[in-house]
Amino acid sequence: MGSEEVSLGDQVNQANFSVTEFLLLGFSNLGEIQLNLFVVFLCLYLIILSGNITTVTVTRLDRSLHVPMYFFLGILSISETCCTFVILPKILINLLSLLRTISFINCATQMFFFLGFAVTKCRLLGVVGYDRSAAVCHPLRYPVLMSWPVCGHLVATCALIGFLFSLIGSLLVFELPFCGPNKINYYFCDISPVIQLACPETYIKELVIFIGGVLALMAPLTFICISYGFIVHTILKIPSTEGKRKAFSTCASHLTVVIVHYGCASSVYLRPSAKFSSNKDRLVTVTYTAVTPLLNPMVYSLRNKDVQTSIRKAIARGRFYPKALR
Repeated sequence: MGSEEVSLGDQVNQANFSVTEFLLLGFSNLGEIQLNLFVVFLCLYLIILSGNITTVTVTRLDRSLHVPMYFFLGILSISETCCTFVILPKILINLLSLLRTISFINCATQMFFFLGFAVTKCRLLGVVGYDRSAAVCHPLRYPVLMSWPVCGHLVATCALIGFLFSLIGSLLVFELPFCGPNKINYYFCDISPVIQLACPETYIKELVIFIGGVLALMAPLTFICISYGFIVHTILKIPSTEGKRKAFSTCASHLTVVIVHYGCASSVYLRPSAKFSSNKDRLVTVTYTAVTPLLNPMVYSLRNKDVQTSIRKAIARGRFYPKALR
């Protein structure tokens, strides 16, 4: 009888308690290593910012790069920079702070913007695949297929779909009651670690979020695979080895980014959150939130000969401004 009264009292207290903030445990169990991690993440953040800003600046100012491919690379760089900005500054603060709390509203905001930019990036990678397919398979029709109005509509559609997915996912999570505990065994507010703190059974909503994750990741990935199917079919028809090499080289960087990004994201999001493993998923998530953003400026853009030429021209003139790149 006494144990039943205690259990009933705990339920009443839990029902009357509502979480107003979360505690991001993150890397708090690593002790003194956190200072080393701070230096690593700070260096990564500065490299990501400088690389992506350089890419956007060069593609914006150099008129020879005013073509759809570099337009999409610039938008991809902006998306990477914004996604990183949502996550890494908070990580840096928490690595130096004993108080690692984040308010309920800020947690929801962080999740909304992170998911929005992440899903937008997935769509943008699909659009870049379509752009490469159009360039390789239909070179004569390319100016029509990828006209500037079409490019603008594609980017706007990617952003609209990305933030619509994010809005629905965030609402499904944060309309749940959170009665405690409030400790998130992660370094930012992602869907899986947050939804595990909800009080009621969340099976239905987890299923909806899982289906949304499948659509967000697999739809553009399927589109990319179809695009590369057409690209490979066209390349095999090219008689010269040099022609095949040149055609494939235009797609190699994109494939590198796609494999790393979708490989990491799929291992985390294409499964029920009940199977969430904080230690393993933390390492994988670090890869696509801090390492993958390096691939766009380093592999995708700065190793490109056209971009390198534009940067050298700008450096030779002493600064980035329109006349220096003409």
